[in-house]
Amino acid sequence: MSILIRGARLGKEQQDILIEGNRITRIAAKIHGKAEHILEANGKAVFPGFYNTHTHAAMTLFRSYGDDMKLQQWLTEKIWPVEEKLTATEVYAGAKLACLEMLKSGTVFFNDMYFHHLETARAAAELGMRAAIGDTFLDVLLRDTPENIKSRVQKTFAAMEEYPLTIPVLFPHSIYTVNTENLLLIKELAEKYNCRMHIHLSETEQEVKDCLSKNGKGPVEYLKTLGILSPNLTIAHVVWLREAEIQTLAEHQVSVAHCPTSNMKLAVGSALPYALLRKYGVNVTLGTDGCASNNTLDMTQTMKFAALLAKHAAHDPTMLPAAEALQMATRNGAKAFGIDAGIVEEGRIADLVLVDLKRPEFTPLHDVTANLVYAANGSCVDSVICNGKIIMQERKVEGEEQILAAAEEAKGRLFG
Repeated sequence: MSILIRGARLGKEQQDILIEGNRITRIAAKIHGKAEHILEANGKAVFPGFYNTHTHAAMTLFRSYGDDMKLQQWLTEKIWPVEEKLTATEVYAGAKLACLEMLKSGTVFFNDMYFHHLETARAAAELGMRAAIGDTFLDVLLRDTPENIKSRVQKTFAAMEEYPLTIPVLFPHSIYTVNTENLLLIKELAEKYNCRMHIHLSETEQEVKDCLSKNGKGPVEYLKTLGILSPNLTIAHVVWLREAEIQTLAEHQVSVAHCPTSNMKLAVGSALPYALLRKYGVNVTLGTDGCASNNTLDMTQTMKFAALLAKHAAHDPTMLPAAEALQMATRNGAKAFGIDAGIVEEGRIADLVLVDLKRPEFTPLHDVTANLVYAANGSCVDSVICNGKIIMQERKVEGEEQILAAAEEAKGRLFG
């Protein structure tokens, strides 16, 4: 397939962009020649597609269920009891809804930790999106033993061959829900299958205190002693970090998935120490978290909240400027998962979005990136290209009405 984008604003200039196969092959003021698809982009800006590095996609079905509650009460009284009733059918419906929402707000990739993960992989594949999908491990809830962990991972990797845009990832939920033996086994399996790992870490002060009490060291050092820290690891939240821990993360080239909206809504008690993470060169990416603790999967909102929270926490309005927030949502996310995308550049994989500039949010247009981060929302996204294929054009996604109806039906089965 070939696509020619004509007259898109790229930075401060108008450019044509030629895509052949899944790569950007040429960027120039004017490109003459034919392509199978022509996208007229006058009045639109082109950006890299957004990479959402921490989600629980099917939790769209929990949107606005259990808001304004304390974290442990929210989990034990609202979320976990309903999750025990989830079947593959509900997860597929919720994940399909999440993919639709992400597409319509410019997201081309998501890293998803949830149950019945192959249903999420199927949903993403049907809409043409990239995803990082795999088994989630929780000792008590899933009764994980070494034997069933090995069996589940083996089945996952066999099934994943069906989804070429999906990256297999192993997801131990956290250090307080997965025991040391199982964490070591999951690490061994990740090495055996040469795949990535993702875990919640240092999300609350209590988690850190409990780890110190139980293991004699904080969460980062605990994972280090287990040999889990590596460039193939992405850790979510990590708002309770000491400077020495940040240095350790940098030394092991671990990526961070920052979820500012969820952290603020659940009042986890601290803000990501962005200034120190940047000082030591840690790769910081952005995630929305699930809709139960965010309510939306809109990465433009996440960019804004990340920037504002960093400024507020540092008492410094120059902290985390708009261009850095955009890089966290695009290039940094692609880097964390080894994908040669996240930047509009010749030779890169074509994961792109076109944003409608003929809207109040982009008027006046002093700085297109600042407007995207501070003023825009997901509805400003006009078209989405993932892996060189148009998967949304003029905000139209095939099968949208059926996806919404199926999600409502799933909600009825879960909540009565």
